[in-house]
Order: sequence, then structure tokens, then C-alpha cells
Amino acid sequence: MKLQVPFVQLPLSFDAARLRSEIDALGESVWRPHPQGFAGNSALPLISVNGDPQSDSISGPMRPTPHLDACPYLRQVLASLGAVWGRSRLMRLSGHAEVPRHADLAYYWRDRVRVHVPIQTQPTVRFQCADAEVNMAEGECWIFDTWAPHRVINANPDQRIHLVADTVGSEVFWQHASGGQVAGRPVSGWRPQRVPYVASNAPELIFESENLGNVMTPWELREHLNFILTEAMPVPQLGAIHQLCSRFNATWLGLWARFGASEAGWPAYRAALDPFNVEMQRLGEGMLMRNGMRFLGAFRAMIVQAALTDQGAGGLVVKGDYDPDAFATSTAAATQAAPGRTPATHAVDAMPRFDRPVIIISPPRSGSTLLFETLARARNVFTVGDESHVQIEGMPELHPANHNFDSNALGAELALESVVARLRGRFFEALRDRDGRPPAAGAVRLLEKTPKNALRIPFLRKVFPDAHFIYLHRDPREVLSSMMEAWTSGRFRTYPKLPGWSGPDWSLLLVPGWRELIGKPLPQIVARQWQTTMRILLDDLAMGPRDHVHAIHYDALLDDPDREMRRLCAELGFEWDLSLENNLPRSRHTVSAPEKEKWRRHEREIASVWDSVAETCERADAMFAQASKR
Repeated sequence: MKLQVPFVQLPLSFDAARLRSEIDALGESVWRPHPQGFAGNSALPLISVNGDPQSDSISGPMRPTPHLDACPYLRQVLASLGAVWGRSRLMRLSGHAEVPRHADLAYYWRDRVRVHVPIQTQPTVRFQCADAEVNMAEGECWIFDTWAPHRVINANPDQRIHLVADTVGSEVFWQHASGGQVAGRPVSGWRPQRVPYVASNAPELIFESENLGNVMTPWELREHLNFILTEAMPVPQLGAIHQLCSRFNATWLGLWARFGASEAGWPAYRAALDPFNVEMQRLGEGMLMRNGMRFLGAFRAMIVQAALTDQGAGGLVVKGDYDPDAFATSTAAATQAAPGRTPATHAVDAMPRFDRPVIIISPPRSGSTLLFETLARARNVFTVGDESHVQIEGMPELHPANHNFDSNALGAELALESVVARLRGRFFEALRDRDGRPPAAGAVRLLEKTPKNALRIPFLRKVFPDAHFIYLHRDPREVLSSMMEAWTSGRFRTYPKLPGWSGPDWSLLLVPGWRELIGKPLPQIVARQWQTTMRILLDDLAMGPRDHVHAIHYDALLDDPDREMRRLCAELGFEWDLSLENNLPRSRHTVSAPEKEKWRRHEREIASVWDSVAETCERADAMFAQASKR
């Protein structure tokens, strides 16, 4: 449903911990993968056609699945909103995954609002809609403009779970909405009402029984045609399209007067709809909507697929709620369609311009987050805000699942022209400067940091041919100790269900040859992880232009951050206009307080594996010495 604002928080809040306990009790087997296979997206059906937990249909009587019946507080949450419920699910987004940018074009969502109740989430999860962005906190209740392009980014290793419920509303529901708070417009004294779990409460819910008929009435057809025509960007042929739609609506009205929804009239309706569709395809080619979507994508979803359902015995099924083909494919066209908005995609011949992107390279736990957060404070430097797992692994062809989970390494052979174009566009969409502003026109100075990139240097050189790399050097004993601490903390689980792995949940980057570590003790796992990463990054950095490799020592950064930032920015061409104190704030990924000689907590474990990493340590020292001679 199109709303007047991107986000509204409803004046209700819920017990997220109670909801999580009900969901956990359902087990893993009831979750379904995304119908289109989007990495990291899965769902648990709560309300579906005839209560069938295997159905993705949006036409037919909506009823509770056995999963909803097993969750009494979930029922109370839905009942408190007082709405008539349509298809509703729990939607799960795994760590470092995203809900791709899309708009809900289908007929079903034209008159339905989508309710979100976060059940498990983190402050770093970003929900973007149109030009707005919010973090929906656990237990809150939100609605948003589903007609506008929207996207969710989970730049965090932990999963995100939302209750996502569709409804046409009700008098009670819209009273809740009218008492809501618009995102970005705080109301003094506004506070949502807490809805607690009540053991004795077993509310009856109201469900849709009618949603998509076999034949759309001429009055509803006129309403939907007028809507998409109003939302269309002005083009010379728009007048002819208005006339064509008016004639078609008159034809449909005549057929309705004769047949109504009777099956006897279906062939006549089909005989009118098909040539109308063909002519609209001809006239509407290349047209865009005000929300940046293709006009014909909206026309097909809202009119062609819904006006007559004579060819679908099982009801209309939306295979996922995303229609990436509906987006504009040229930067210029998308900008024209939605002035001021970030284009959804970028064509190969209209890719955003990156000027000497800067990529920090190091093994994990080397202090790269501190360096990144400090360097990102430079003027006119743009970042995606955190690590780029979403931008890179959010593309299925670059996710390790598409490569048998062999590793996080990406070779130059994967940098096909289409992949490069899409990846550069995904980076560009997310970029913000130190003040939270997106890039303006012209070339962009990108700063990127993700430890997995140590395994991707040849690929990144194809994506960003003029890239510069900062090699961050740190005492290997400190890095090995911090990596062991990360594994045992449980905060850095990148692949908690890694196929074939029988050890502790896999943490940090996935290195080639990891299967040889099955059954090994943690010190050996970490030593191989560090040694393999270092060997690959040293080999790959040596293959590129020497003047594109810069170096900084972690200790030097701590000892005199202002001096090191000025030196690095001078080398990189960044604009540094700040003065830094010697005590930098802790980075967001700090596990325990820094202290001198902290690595000695793991001194015995490090000594047991030192022989296996000693040669690589010498190579790392030599690389730092060489790169420091500028």
C-alpha cells in the first residue's frame, strides 16, 4: 500500500523475548527457503491459503497454519492490532544478508498494508524505504510505504527475524495507525502501549476469505488503471495510453454487464485482455513510474495477472515479493523517474565513477575496524558504513554457497562485466560520508574494509582497476590471540551451519583448505586461518603496482593517530581536516579491553603453533618494510 510517508511506528510494543521462545520451540525444520533462492532469506508461514504451510499463494481463504496455532503470544500480538489478516509469515534474514531492493507491485499489495514486528534484530540492521532509513528495534510495531522501493541490510553476523503480516486493516487498526509516530518526526510524550502475554487469553483472529476473484470488476479495474497512470512519469505517448485504457475499461464494463464473473464469459474477457496487453506493451516500452520502477512491470503485476485468473488452477502465486526486472536499468532514466533518489541499478555503460578506491587489507582481528573508523572521518570519503558482506555476498554468484563453500576467495575470473556493473552499483547505493550524506555528482572516493577481502585482491582489482590497498601490519602474536578470543566469544560466527564442519561454529573468514581442519584443536585452526590468509594476501599484493600499496603498523596508529592519519591521507589523496587525540575510542568490534601484552593470555597455545607460522611472519615483516618505503 502506498502511504504518505515512508515509515510509521504504531503505538504498540510487544515482548520480543517471549516471541523468540515460541519461535525457537517450533524448530528449524519448519523454515522454508526463499522461493527465488535469495541468499540468507527464509520464511515460516503463519497464515496462508487454507492454512497450508507449503503454500505461497495470495488468492484464496487465508487461515492459520499449525505453526501459528502453536504460538499463543503471536496470536495475541495479531489480535491486539484488530485487523483482518491476509498472508503472514515470520521472515528471517541470516547474518550479512539483505532483502534486495524492490517495491511491492502485485495486485495483492495495492490495498494491503504490511506490518513489521521485529522479534530478533540488532541496532546495525538498516531498513531503507524511499529516501528514509530506520532501525526497527525488537518488540516495536511498524508499517511502511510498500509502493516505494525498499530494502533491508543486515550488516551483522547474527540473524534477524520479523513478524511480517499483511492486512487490509480495520477501524481498530487504522485508529492505531492514526496514533502512530512518523519516523524522523518525534512527538513529545509519545510512548507505545506495552501488550504483555496473558496465559488465559486465546483470542479469535479474523482472516481474509475473499481476496482475488476470477474476474476483476470494471470499477476496480478503473481504480487500478487510474492509479498506475497517475503514478506514471510524463511521456509523449501517455495521452494515447489513457485513451486505450478508457476504451478497454468500457469494453470490460460491457462484458461484465453481460456475464458478471460467470465462467461462461471468461473466453470473452480473455479475448479482450490479451490484445489490450499487447498494445500496452508496445506503447509502454521504456516508461517509468515515479517510484523508479518500470511502468510495464506494474501494469503486468496489477492488471494483467489479476484482471482475469482463468489460467491459474492453483491461485495466483507470487514467487517471492521481489521483482528485480521491474527496476529501471539506466542510471539516467532512474534519476529522471525519481529525482533525488539513488538509482536502483546501474547499467554497464552508466556505472558510477570511483576515483582510486582505497581498500584496507589484513587478516581478521588486526585492528582494521579501528583504522577504518578513523580514516572514514576524512572529508569527502564515502563508505558503506561497515563491512561489505551484504554488497558482495548478497550477490548469489559471489556467495560461497554457490562455490561449494570452498572459501571466501574470489578470483579475477568471476569479475564478469555484468557482475562488476552490479557490484559497483550496490556499493554506490549504500555509500555515505562522515555526515551521513550520499555522494553527489562526480567521482567518488571510496573507503572499504572487510577482512574477507584479503582473499579477493585479484577480483577487487578487476572491479576497481585503480584501487589502492592499505596493508595493516600487526604483531602476529596479538592477532592470533585476538582470533582465538573471537572464536570463543561466539560473536563472530560467519557460518554457524557450515556444511561438513563438525567443530565449533565457524568464525571469521573462510579460508581455502578449511576442511583439512576438521577435528583439529582451536589453536591449529586459528594458526592455519591466519597463515593461509597472510600467504594469499602477500602473494596477491606483490602482483600489483608497488605504488598502489600503502602500509601502516597497528602500534603506530595507537601511538600517534594524528600523525599516521595525516601521513596516510597525504599518500592517498584524502582530505584530512581533523586533529586527533592519542587515545582513540574502541572500535565497534572490540571483544575485551585493550591492554599491553594481552596476547600472553594465549601464550602457551601460540607457542604450540608458532613453527607453522614463523616463515609467514617473516614475509609479513618484509612486506611491511617494503611498503613503508614511500
